[in-house]
Amino acid sequence: MSETWQLSLQPLTAAHVEQILTWHYEPPYDLYDMSIGPPDAVALAEALDYFLRPEYHFQAMIRQPSGELAAFCSFGQDGQVSGGDYSAEAVDIGMGVHPKYTGRGLGPMFAGAAVDYALKTFAPPRLRVTIAEFNRRAQKVWQRHDFVPVQRFLSSYGKRPFIIFVRECG
Repeated sequence: MSETWQLSLQPLTAAHVEQILTWHYEPPYDLYDMSIGPPDAVALAEALDYFLRPEYHFQAMIRQPSGELAAFCSFGQDGQVSGGDYSAEAVDIGMGVHPKYTGRGLGPMFAGAAVDYALKTFAPPRLRVTIAEFNRRAQKVWQRHDFVPVQRFLSSYGKRPFIIFVRECG
């Protein structure tokens, strides 16, 4: 059974990154874990350096009215997986959802908020997401937002299968 609530997007902060580093998912989704334990100073500094890069346009997805960090998304090269063909012009969307909100029917709300933000902010010719092949839940979510699969490939690192999905915006 799904629930709905309001989301607002705002630039990711250092405090958000610290929270994200504590998120742990059940297998097989543990592929998305950001760390293997409490962040030490070096791991935190590296994560902050990455997540706060302006070119990745990371946004916190904040649950309203509670103000809780429910997810995050990126717009740019962060959403790409090494090994895929990203030669076509597009805005790549990456996303991470708090583990307690996965598998609850909320995916369309998160994806919709990311799509709306990307269309308003970047006016791209197309949007693109890259999803691990095993992650059927995420594939269904993005397909509900008119994304279609265009390429299957093995990642350069780890040799895991991924699928690139595209949505035309013209």
